Amino acid sequence: MKRMNQRQINEANEALVTYADDYHLEDQIGYILRKAHQRASEIFFTIMQEYGFSPTQFSTLIKLHDFRETSQNRLGRLVAMDPATTLGVVSRLKKQGLIAQRNDPRDRRRLLLRLTPEGLDKVETMRKVAKRVSDETLKALNPAEQQSLQQLLRKIS
Repeated sequence: MKRMNQRQINEANEALVTYADDYHLEDQIGYILRKAHQRASEIFFTIMQEYGFSPTQFSTLIKLHDFRETSQNRLGRLVAMDPATTLGVVSRLKKQGLIAQRNDPRDRRRLLLRLTPEGLDKVETMRKVAKRVSDETLKALNPAEQQSLQQLLRKIS
């Protein structure tokens, strides 16, 4: 391995300092998205606190409402959760009596999930309040900015 002379070491150090000076955490997309996510989560929990559901549980219930009945695998994909997380969320919602399951008549190995009548009632009630979460999260933006932000985020997600 070739050794660097002092001039090369100084140049390398200057390049690192210049690079480091150009890096500001507050300008990094991951940092900005994390802060926005924290704010959106805070708003969600404030508005939806009376229902006692996490955002992933809420999303799961909403998608089951939308699709009426689906497999656990598909449900996880619909709400962007990995299989282990989906299993945990579904298990908790089943324990609360909000989700029921049955064997798929076309494939007895697969389980189909659906909302129970109690789950359906909860979703209907929550849907009336849930739009306030987005409205509150986006209130600092005008309607065109809100639409643009949502389109851009969809593009990178």
